[in-house]
Amino acid sequence: MQGIRVKALKSLHLKNMYPEQETTPAFERFYLPFGGRLHGDNRWVQLNDLIPWDEVEIKYRECFKKKKGRKAKSVRVALGALIIKEKLNLTDEETVEQIRENPYLQFFLGFEGYRYERPFEASMMTYFRRRLGADVIAGINEIVAKRFHDQQEKQEAAEEKKEPPKDDGGHDDNHGQLLLDATCAPQDMRHPSDVLLLNECREKTERIIDILHAAEPEAEKPRTYRKVARNEFLSFMLNRKKNKKVVRRALRKQIGYVSRNLKTIDLMLKRISSNPLNAVQNRNLLTIKEILEQQVYLYRNNTHSVPGKILSVSQPHVRAIARGKARGAFEFGAKLSVAVVPHRMVYIDRLSWEPYNESEDLIPQVEKYRERFGYYPESVHADKIYRNRANLQYCAEHGIRLSGPRLGRPLKDTEENASKIKAIKKLMKRDEAIRQEVESVFGVGKRRYGLDRIVARTKATSASMIMMCVFVMNLETILRDLFIFFFGYIKILSCLMINACIGDGFFAGQKKSHQHGVFLVS
Repeated sequence: MQGIRVKALKSLHLKNMYPEQETTPAFERFYLPFGGRLHGDNRWVQLNDLIPWDEVEIKYRECFKKKKGRKAKSVRVALGALIIKEKLNLTDEETVEQIRENPYLQFFLGFEGYRYERPFEASMMTYFRRRLGADVIAGINEIVAKRFHDQQEKQEAAEEKKEPPKDDGGHDDNHGQLLLDATCAPQDMRHPSDVLLLNECREKTERIIDILHAAEPEAEKPRTYRKVARNEFLSFMLNRKKNKKVVRRALRKQIGYVSRNLKTIDLMLKRISSNPLNAVQNRNLLTIKEILEQQVYLYRNNTHSVPGKILSVSQPHVRAIARGKARGAFEFGAKLSVAVVPHRMVYIDRLSWEPYNESEDLIPQVEKYRERFGYYPESVHADKIYRNRANLQYCAEHGIRLSGPRLGRPLKDTEENASKIKAIKKLMKRDEAIRQEVESVFGVGKRRYGLDRIVARTKATSASMIMMCVFVMNLETILRDLFIFFFGYIKILSCLMINACIGDGFFAGQKKSHQHGVFLVS
C-alpha cells in the first residue's frame, strides 16, 4: 500500500509545473453562491477584455519549460494580481484580501465562480514579480499600447475620410508628436550616509560573528567592542554640530571596527569546516567587503564620490541619481527614459540603475517610435539637454522638428527681426505647453501609481514593479477613453431622441426657436 502511495506521489510531481490552461470561463456562467449576476459595465470586466491573455501566457510558460513539480498559478492569476495591486495601490497582503472579498476581482483572475478563500499566499506576489520580469511586462505593454494606438489612428482616419499614415521613406510622411524626458523612481530606503552605512555594516558583521561562534562553542569568542562602537555612533548622531572634523573622526572609527570584524570573520571561516551562514548573509558579507574598500578610498582621498558607490547593504544596486530638484539634489533609485506617444501611451525605453545622460537616448527612442508605428514623428518635444549637435543633425536628416531654441547666437532685437522673434517665442511657448504632458505623466505615476516609492527590495522585482506601474497607467488611459466614447455615444442617442420628440410636437405650446438647435446632431 505504501509503495502505491509513493508511486502516486512520484507521478504527481512528474507533472509539468505549468500545464495547458483551460479556456477562459464565460462571463455569463460566473457562479455567485449568494445569487445575482455580474454587471458587464464593471471596470474589471472591461479591463479583462483589454489584455491579450493568450499572448502573455506564451511568454509566461517559458518560465516553466524545464521544471517539474507542483502545479503553478496561471498567468491570469499572476499578472492579474500584480495589476490589482498597482491599480488600487495596495500591499501584497491587502491585495490577497481584496481578491478574497470581491467577486469581480476573482472573475478578472479567471476563476469560474466566487469562493471565499485566499487564492494564494501573499508571499507568492514576489514570485509573480520575478517570473513576470521587466522585459515581459514591457512586451505586454507594447502589445496593448500598439493595439490602442492603431485603433485610434483608424478611427481618426475614418472620421477624416483618409488613409492612416504610412512611411515610404520621405520626410513628408512624418506623423505624430514624441515627448521625451527622464525621471527617477526612488527606492524605499533610508537616506544614505557614510557613517550610517558603516554602522549598519558593523552591526551585520557582529551578528555574523555570533553565528560563527555558535558553530564552534569550545573556542573563545573574539572581541568586537560593540558597546564602545555603539556609544560612539550614538554620540555622533546626537551631535547637532557635525563639522568636517567630527565626521571624519566618526568615519575613521567605524572603518576600524568594520575592518577588525571582517578579519575576525575570515579567520573563523578558515577554522570552521562547513559554512553556517545562509545565502543572504554570505551575500551581505561580500557587499560589506566592497563597501569597506570604497569607504577607505573615500576617506584617504578626502572625497565623497566613487564609481559604483554602494548606498545600502540590502540594496547594493541602488545608486544616487543627480536631479537638481528643489527638495534635494539627488534621488536614490532607477533612472528611466520615458517616451509619451500620441493618445497618451507611455513607454519606458531605458531603465538603468547607473546615472547617465538622457540626451544620448533621443536617437534610439526616435528609432523605436518608427519600429512601433512605421513612420518617424513630425516633432520631438524634450528638454534643452536633448538639443546637442548630434541630435539636431539627426532630426534634420529625417525631417523631424526638435523643440526649443536654435543653437548659436540669438537674433538681435531690431525692427527687422521683430516678427521673427515673435514667431519664435510663440512657437517655443506652444512647444513647452505640449512638453508639459510628459511632466503630467510623471506626476500621475508618482502620486497615484507608486512610482515615487518602489517598495520591492531586489533589482529584478523593483524593475518589474516600475514597468507594471506604467502598464497600469496605460490601461487606465484606455479605459478612460472607452468611457468617454461610451458617454459620447449615449449623449448622441439622447440627442436624437430629443430631436425626434421635438419633431413630433412633444413640446406642445413651445415655439421651435433656434435655441433647440443645441439638441440637433448633424
